Amino acid sequence: MKAAVLKAFGSPLSIETVPAPVLGTGEVIVDVVATRVLSYANEVFSGERKYALDLPVIPGPGGIGRVRALGPDATHLAVGDWVFCDPTVRSRDDVLAPDITLQAWSARDAGGMKLQQYFRHGSFAEQMRVPTENAKPIGPIDEKAALQWCATGTLLVPYGGFLAAHLQPGETVLVSGATGNFGSAAVAVALAMGASLVVAPGRNEKVLADLKRRFGDRVRTVTLSGNERDDRERMKKTAGGPIDCVLDILPPSAPATAARAAIMAVRPYGRAVLMGGVGMLGGGGLDLPYPWIMRNCIAVHGAWMYPPDATVRLVGLIRSGLLDLNQFEPTSFDLDHANDAVAHAAANGGPFKMTVIAP
Repeated sequence: MKAAVLKAFGSPLSIETVPAPVLGTGEVIVDVVATRVLSYANEVFSGERKYALDLPVIPGPGGIGRVRALGPDATHLAVGDWVFCDPTVRSRDDVLAPDITLQAWSARDAGGMKLQQYFRHGSFAEQMRVPTENAKPIGPIDEKAALQWCATGTLLVPYGGFLAAHLQPGETVLVSGATGNFGSAAVAVALAMGASLVVAPGRNEKVLADLKRRFGDRVRTVTLSGNERDDRERMKKTAGGPIDCVLDILPPSAPATAARAAIMAVRPYGRAVLMGGVGMLGGGGLDLPYPWIMRNCIAVHGAWMYPPDATVRLVGLIRSGLLDLNQFEPTSFDLDHANDAVAHAAANGGPFKMTVIAP
């Protein structure tokens, strides 16, 4: 089969013919129809992000495709079913604290690396192999719609954060990092889950205006000044009432002060979920005040990705019309032009934009 292979950090992807994956028990092989290219893929492939990847590897975290072959433990899936290939692979031998790897993307520790060394190859290929539980059925779709369905991978990340926050209909949410790709998706997800109001802070006034245009009066925007105390007070004032939940999904380049300004805008007994990259590139830590957390009974929850059942729930939101995949604008490349796709994604990584490879 044809695939794009990363052989060394800092080198271009090599487009070549490689052996097709071989099916094992507890696994599914999927014909990849479309896979998104993350806006920071170039930073991963260059080594700038220092992601733990065992090279050489066929990269690509997740994708949309059709089941090609499955093992004896699959009792509901059938050959030809449309599935989302969930890249969040968990070890099966410790239900309380499973090791996790993002297939063909990153491992967080030694256990995750052991998983990655087996489920190493991803979706920048004509076929990929995933654990049975990671082939998540999405129901019948038109093949052309596979490009739009690639947005599932973007939406799932903030959805996992809001599930961790136990977001309830009618609550007020603040999305820290709302002008980014994942942050703007978080605004859409929060509204789909029933948030009465989403406060969207950011520096990019053009993106803020676009969020307002897309979602109307349930979104209130705040242009950040960079002054932590002033920004926090303006976020509170813009909310017009208590902020129940803060989701921080700022990128690694963002300062801790920006994250702290948003998190400390939450009401007493409120919840804050941390999903972003603050400090990942060696910057300062978040440094939330102990007395503030304790005296205000603040719940701070770290969330990496999403629980195993999140895809099924998210598909329900999409199928119901609460989440509109047509908000996303895909630009498609074939596998021979995977390097062009990576460059395009880096230059066009704004809200509701998607770069997609269609193998």
